[in-house]
Amino acid sequence: MQRLDLAATPATPWKNGGGATRALVCWPPGAALEDFGWRVSVATLAAPGAFSPFPGVDRHIMLLQGRGVHLQSSDGSVDHWLARPWEPFAFAGEAPVQCRLSAGAAEDFNLMLRRGQWRGSLRVLRAACVPGSTAAGLCMVLAGRWERAGECFAPGQGLWWSAAQPGAPLCPAPGADAALAWVGVAPLF
Repeated sequence: MQRLDLAATPATPWKNGGGATRALVCWPPGAALEDFGWRVSVATLAAPGAFSPFPGVDRHIMLLQGRGVHLQSSDGSVDHWLARPWEPFAFAGEAPVQCRLSAGAAEDFNLMLRRGQWRGSLRVLRAACVPGSTAAGLCMVLAGRWERAGECFAPGQGLWWSAAQPGAPLCPAPGADAALAWVGVAPLF
């Protein structure tokens, strides 16, 4: 079980050079963008433009901050507004997606899974959960304060794991308007 902190995660250029992202987890460690099994990141969208293509990758995205992002592909496979924060949307990584911002910069949360090797999902939870209860995964606080075995987690902080190792539950603090990004993944082999 590894602790993560978005604020302490350095930004790196997008694959297509059109922006920057902060990789929270890339599995296996040290894998390049062409050969990761699964990856979770947070990107800042400052201007409209093309998303990097990821052939053979299933993508899950949700808006974290901003007034909205329109995703549209030239092949017609994607035409979706990320209009409200914390509502996941999935699409094929090879789709030629362009994004348009509705009003200023936006920030999004991304899960990418190598098709045929990994399966998984992105959800938003508001109640206690058990990190390590899936084969691999990540949880990151979106709102409120969360606690696990005496450790406190604020927005942008969380845990990730690469093997099932259930332990103490992660619980929202009493009375908090709490939300947590939950990624559960498993190998297909």
